[in-house]
Amino acid sequence: MRRLIRTVAIVFVFLCLGSAVALVLIAGASPRCWRPATGAPEPGDSARAVLSGGEERCYLLHVPESIDPTRPAMLVISLHGFSSRPEGQEFFAGWEEIADREGFLLVYPQGTRFPLRWNASSVPGPDAADDLQFIHDLLADMAGMFAIDPARIYVNGMSNGGAMAHRLACEMADVFAAAGVVAGPILSSPGGCQPARPVPIVGFYGTEDPIVAYEGGVLSEAAARRMYRLDGGLARLLSAQAWAGAWAERNECQVHGDVLGPGPDVRVVLYSECREGADVVLYTIEGGGHTWPGGPDFPLIGRTTRSVDASEVMLEFFVEHPMPAEGEAPG
Repeated sequence: MRRLIRTVAIVFVFLCLGSAVALVLIAGASPRCWRPATGAPEPGDSARAVLSGGEERCYLLHVPESIDPTRPAMLVISLHGFSSRPEGQEFFAGWEEIADREGFLLVYPQGTRFPLRWNASSVPGPDAADDLQFIHDLLADMAGMFAIDPARIYVNGMSNGGAMAHRLACEMADVFAAAGVVAGPILSSPGGCQPARPVPIVGFYGTEDPIVAYEGGVLSEAAARRMYRLDGGLARLLSAQAWAGAWAERNECQVHGDVLGPGPDVRVVLYSECREGADVVLYTIEGGGHTWPGGPDFPLIGRTTRSVDASEVMLEFFVEHPMPAEGEAPG
């Protein structure tokens, strides 16, 4: 029901107000962040603010009715894409209904600048925000309000938010138990990705994505500057297969092969027998666009599959991959 209401609202904005106004309303900062809540959070939705890097940063928080603030809870962080905002990620991913059903805390952080974006590169330009520090500060803020289970903290994201989820898996592997990426443009950047431990990760990519090419390629200098705040030069994006293969190599996976997909338009490759049980899974959506599998359709960015729900798949993957206890053998 939430997704239906949001779909109708966004279509109304585009049809009645025009694309320029719609861009400001959809890609600009969340109005809910203008007056963030203070004090102890209550069940439901609220905006929270945290000081990070000398500026006030915002995130949206969803607390299910069943949450007991004194008992360790699972936490899922979901990151919006470039020129989107937290409400956009709510619209695509629909995590709230799952959080209510399963009883975990849910956070939608907000990026910076206009259009909103994440500093998803480890080698950004000088004006890029320190989003890594923001996530650290956000987690500290959450820990001050709730008992967070350190073995069950997960991150996922869409597009530029997916690329940021990838970066967090690379650079905060001691915090995030597992990660999920949807249509994330992953840079082949200097220094690469060197996580402190093997990180289980699942990805979803469409073969007809008009924004992030499934086969990878070269990102223009203008796009590299706009999306990643990189100064000069071209950036190369990894293909979906190369991205998954690189994670399998990092995680020292011994076996990989095709797994029966949930529908005729979905191919699944599973890398298994990995160090510390850190599986890598790639969902390829044949004919899929720049969309969240199982989410709402949206004009101009391609087809959305109904064969698989990325949020439900991620939930199952996350539950199966908690942070290993120190000295614990993989299950």
